[in-house]
Amino acid sequence: MEKKNSITFSLTGRRALFTDPISKMGGEKFSYQTPTYQALKGVLESIYWKPTIIWVVDRVRIMKQIKSESQAVRPIDYGGGNTLSIYTYLSDVEYHVQAHFIWNENRTELADDRNENKHYFIAKRALEKGGRRDIFLGTRECQGYVEPCSFDSGQGAYDECEEFPLGVMFHGFTYPDEAVREEEKNKLTARFFHPVMRRGVIEFPMPEECTIRRILADRKLKGFGLDRGNMTFAGGGMLDELAE
Repeated sequence: MEKKNSITFSLTGRRALFTDPISKMGGEKFSYQTPTYQALKGVLESIYWKPTIIWVVDRVRIMKQIKSESQAVRPIDYGGGNTLSIYTYLSDVEYHVQAHFIWNENRTELADDRNENKHYFIAKRALEKGGRRDIFLGTRECQGYVEPCSFDSGQGAYDECEEFPLGVMFHGFTYPDEAVREEEKNKLTARFFHPVMRRGVIEFPMPEECTIRRILADRKLKGFGLDRGNMTFAGGGMLDELAE
């Protein structure tokens, strides 16, 4: 099951908020019981990311018992000032995550950067350092921490649970530069699926395999170009890790 360019890591935090989209409408945010594919992909991109690659989350293992806590917050109101809301967070979380990367076939201009060994070993070094950017568990106020681990190591809280259906759950967004389906090119699409946790493990389908989808808006593909031969993107960031 593990791909040759897979990385596996432990993801921990004091609290997390993987917001159910239904709860966003009223301002009273409520977390899913487990992390979404999109949230885990965001963690991977905080560890290491280049537009040449797309991170694919294979599976997640729930290590600690699912617990929640509520907190009163004062978010900014759309009309100005502040309002009062209750956010329901997950408390004391730990997950084991396995993922791999694939090439972004929509980025033909970056074909020369498709060096698997380079990206794999940079990603591993970045993981060992705790990631290149701050790690968040769903939202900015939920700080997370990563470190390498074996996916099957340790005792999980749900290792003996044969099956735990989680209903309909948000999978992630398909952005224009990652679209595989022709009808979703130059579109922003939301995906949903029916996850089932088996012995503490949720296996994620590939984004293009999700059957519940909705196109949200038209979006243009962001272009990247070389700037005066200094190996930087027009949108920022390094094309090549010259310092590595």
